[in-house]
Amino acid sequence: MFNFEKLETWQKAIAFADMVYEVTRDFPNDERFGLTNQMRRAAVSISSNIAEGTARNSKPDYARFLEIATGSLFEVVSQSFVGRRQGFISPANFQKLYNAAEEQGKMLSGLRRSVLDMN
Repeated sequence: MFNFEKLETWQKAIAFADMVYEVTRDFPNDERFGLTNQMRRAAVSISSNIAEGTARNSKPDYARFLEIATGSLFEVVSQSFVGRRQGFISPANFQKLYNAAEEQGKMLSGLRRSVLDMN
């Protein structure tokens, strides 16, 4: 087992990516290389950057990868608004994604703080 697999933040990021894949599955075919692809790539980037950060030799480097993960999370939130406004995401699915993103954001922020506070 890799050390990042034990992190609840990483586990939640994987679940969040699953949720994004599920929600975007019903997007129109002409969005396959547009919004569908952008949302999925950003969602996968969250867990990827958490994992990559754990391999870094310095706390500031690790924290930087957590910042990048947070940026990817914010991308998904912004893209979800577009998807909702275009009628691709139902209000219920939007709220589910939004709530999960809020939780993920808090976890990323807490992990980043704990990394920077390590002595």
